[in-house]
Amino acid sequence: MSTNALQQPEPELNPRDADSRAQPWLTVVGIGEDGFGALGRAARRALFDASVVYGGERHLAMLPARVRARRERWPSPFDVAPLLAARGTAVCVLASGDPMWFGVGATLARYLGADEMRILPAPSSLSLVAARLGWPLQDVVSVSVVGRPLAAVNAHLHDGARLIVLSSDGATPAALAAQMTAQGFGETKITVFEHVGGPLERRIDGLAHAWRAAQCAALNLIALECRASGDATRLALTPGLPDDAFMHDGQLTKRDVRALTLARLAPAPHELLWDVGAGCGSIGIEWMRTHPSCRAIAVEQHAERLRFIERNRDTLGVPALQVVAGIAPAALEGLALPDAVFIGGGVTVPGVFDACWNALKSGGRLVANAVTLEGEAALTGYRQRQGGTLTRIALAEAQPLGGFETWRPALPITLYAAIKS
Repeated sequence: MSTNALQQPEPELNPRDADSRAQPWLTVVGIGEDGFGALGRAARRALFDASVVYGGERHLAMLPARVRARRERWPSPFDVAPLLAARGTAVCVLASGDPMWFGVGATLARYLGADEMRILPAPSSLSLVAARLGWPLQDVVSVSVVGRPLAAVNAHLHDGARLIVLSSDGATPAALAAQMTAQGFGETKITVFEHVGGPLERRIDGLAHAWRAAQCAALNLIALECRASGDATRLALTPGLPDDAFMHDGQLTKRDVRALTLARLAPAPHELLWDVGAGCGSIGIEWMRTHPSCRAIAVEQHAERLRFIERNRDTLGVPALQVVAGIAPAALEGLALPDAVFIGGGVTVPGVFDACWNALKSGGRLVANAVTLEGEAALTGYRQRQGGTLTRIALAEAQPLGGFETWRPALPITLYAAIKS
């Protein structure tokens, strides 16, 4: 080797390169019911090296005395601010099983970059339950009802479906069994796992309609092998649920028109719909059923129809549908801006279209239906001002006529659709 080569100066480090090689200051450790003894070497080392460990009371109690770090319980209500204030010091967080499955790791990822945080998962309770039952994980739907309405499970009820439900408390299994029986899934096999993966693990089996365990351990998961009875409503995954799936007073976008309307609204993950003049809420409900992250706000003034919306959203598994009681356009003020708007009622009301169009994001879709001549004239005016398309929908059903059958046409629908540039 030449002398010149030995004397060459060290290359200067780019600050970004230095940052990329820096060790994360936060380690999120997944811990199971089998406790500290089951942790791997890296997880133990992180805990021994930490200056502070955050976690729930149950998890912190699993640490042996030789872990000298200060122990901090999560504040109630939950707040990450104290942890973020410790940025730059060696911090550990304890979480159940896999922290990225309905866990605190997923929450922290909204505040921290991947370079600041190291995740050391343990087997999730979902994985343990699937292993106990011999269920392939890729075929299982997981639902959390921790801090969420139990009605969220209804969106996933199909004959033969396998669900694992992250339970809220010890009363959840009995409440879920009653709910499933009311939905026509009383023959569903329910298996409850208490303290799965730990020394207190216990399994309880039964059928939904005959469930007897009124109270289970607070820490439990519920496995459902769904079986529909003859009176269960078949809820297809495509838009266009049967009209009788909804409670309504006649103010309902009928099944075939609803499917066409949803096709023009074109829901996509994480998008928000305004359902203006929502009636019984059918459009907003079907929008949310297309993907778990789809959101909708139903605006309706009629008191009885508001009750229909609330009942329908729970029955059909989208309890997160937001209901706003009021008259558009005033009721639209202050709402989160939509990616799509459906005007089902009020196309002739002054100011409704303009308020919806102005609030719509760029690239958003607006769809409006009309059945009257006055409504059709309003839609024609919208098209002249903002562009878009008009489609006439004429449907007919075969119905009896004496000893024969004939076509009974429904009132024709004019569908207006436009995309905001």
